[in-house]
Amino acid sequence: MKFEFYHGLPAQARKIREDVFVKEQGFLEEFDSDDTRAVHILAFDGSQAIATCRFFRQENYYLIGRIAVLKDYRGKGVGREMLEYAEKRIVQLSGKEIRIHAQQSAEEFYKKLDFISMNVYDYEQDCRHVWMRKSLF
Repeated sequence: MKFEFYHGLPAQARKIREDVFVKEQGFLEEFDSDDTRAVHILAFDGSQAIATCRFFRQENYYLIGRIAVLKDYRGKGVGREMLEYAEKRIVQLSGKEIRIHAQQSAEEFYKKLDFISMNVYDYEQDCRHVWMRKSLF
């Protein structure tokens, strides 16, 4: 698996997010102004884009979000590897903390990657989310 990062939302990332968040999960408001300021990461299996996420600086931390893995690649460590790659990029930018606004159904996945719940829950488009953080030092 290889990774590439982009400044600006690449068409392949847009397609993955549409497939996962819009078609599978029913989110209607998937794209926002943060897409223009974020660094976007694509994971590839050969020449096939299979996963994406984005991150950007927010106050004194980096926010990682829109983590999406195509259905055929889930459960194979793709999401974990992509987050590890994003963390390395953030460390290169002198980042000290990462936060995510995770769907509550994915909370255990992030805990296995050393994210800690901030015990702040809210809803995004009728889906319960939790704020989580991870120190990078």
